Amino acid sequence: MASPEADVVLAVDVGGTKFAAGVVDRAGRIVWEARVPTPAGAGEAELWGSLEALLSQVPSGTGAEVCGVGCGGPMSRGGELVSPLNIPGWRNFPLKRRLQELAGLPTWVDNDAKALALAEGWLGSSVGERNYISMVVSTGIGGGIVLDGRLLDGESGNAGHIGHVIVEPDGRRCGCGAYGCLEAEASGTAIAAVTGRPPAEATPEVVERTGRLVGRAIASVANLLDLKLATLAGSVALGFGDPFFAAAQVEVDERCKLAFSSGCRVVRSKLDSSGPLLGAAAVGWRGLADA
Repeated sequence: MASPEADVVLAVDVGGTKFAAGVVDRAGRIVWEARVPTPAGAGEAELWGSLEALLSQVPSGTGAEVCGVGCGGPMSRGGELVSPLNIPGWRNFPLKRRLQELAGLPTWVDNDAKALALAEGWLGSSVGERNYISMVVSTGIGGGIVLDGRLLDGESGNAGHIGHVIVEPDGRRCGCGAYGCLEAEASGTAIAAVTGRPPAEATPEVVERTGRLVGRAIASVANLLDLKLATLAGSVALGFGDPFFAAAQVEVDERCKLAFSSGCRVVRSKLDSSGPLLGAAAVGWRGLADA
């Protein structure tokens, strides 16, 4: 059994673009890490084989006593079954059980964007804040919400899915089946589908529109939940840079007119590429503390 004061976590990040694993200590140092591309178009067995091969590289003697996992959603509570929209080969895949058996460690799984929200409050742009939303704008779009100092879970553990806030009524069909979701309009996948080019080659007009749509979703959540801060990470948000963040802030300023939401800030994550693994580690410690 893991000690409640476990100092080292095996962190696993399961994303649509890459699988990553790392060994993380309480100070937020990633003392070992490795990553592999997520096999495109792969089925259940090939995906698991890729993740299994990655974890076979973890050095022995790390001292890890718990495994924390961030994975794209949706999922059943606790990550018992995961169905990431950006990993079509896994539908109701028993990720928690399989990883726990493989690693031989107590294992906790949560949405990767919720995991990032924990990391932002621990070491990132939300340190000292008790109320904020943390977002990932990348291949897909996800979010995690902290209110009154606690990460929101919701009925099935999927609270914070800002990627499925409707920003364009009657817009593009989303992978979830609805139309006009933020993820269907502003994710890296959506941008590539609409423009025929990768997000890295987006025009200034696409960058501004993407920022505006993200800001529109943030404003809706800020008005609903009394928030003053949104931290953004992910390859699209960070890759688009200043023009994207400026457009998002303009949209938020135009749509947050209530006294409690006016002045809501849109800021960059400070965690750069380490964020997903730090978030996964935070999931492990949170699970251990709540066990």
